[in-house]
Amino acid sequence: MVTIGDLFPDFDKKAVVSTEKGKEFANVSLAEVKKNKQWLVMFWYPKDFTFVCPTEIAEFNKNYSEFRDRDAFLIGASTDTEFSHVAWRREHTDLRDLRFPLLADTSKSLSEALGILEKNEKIAYRATFIADPEGIIRFVSVNDLSVGRNVKEILRTLDALQTDELCPCNWVKGEATL
Repeated sequence: MVTIGDLFPDFDKKAVVSTEKGKEFANVSLAEVKKNKQWLVMFWYPKDFTFVCPTEIAEFNKNYSEFRDRDAFLIGASTDTEFSHVAWRREHTDLRDLRFPLLADTSKSLSEALGILEKNEKIAYRATFIADPEGIIRFVSVNDLSVGRNVKEILRTLDALQTDELCPCNWVKGEATL
């Protein structure tokens, strides 16, 4: 698995950006994120049409403006197709109005490069990556398939990384650094 200090693997993938007919799909790339000098926050989930995944995706969406305020480009991703993503978004009330792309890694090339494929089903673990504007990975977290992540903790970690200072345990934005 890639880790802290590694370059985030290059990607240019199809993603779902809307549920509106004819405007559903767009390509999303690391080059776009780097060109805009943004932080990358990419979270992976195992499968569309499941139970834990929509709770996480909806929570990321509720906090979308928090990520934008931190100059972070937020991307959700799985190994499902873009067609599965858009069908799920249209069906699931909490996913209809997502403000960030859902990337389709159908070739599994990016999830494989990241080292986050579950061995048997070849689906992505619940992995979260934060890369700085140069594409250097600064944070990695991987959960078991059955355990959802804490979006507030990801925001807290992003805040801490962006201080470029030493941040003590349980530090939150606005508190003194070391």
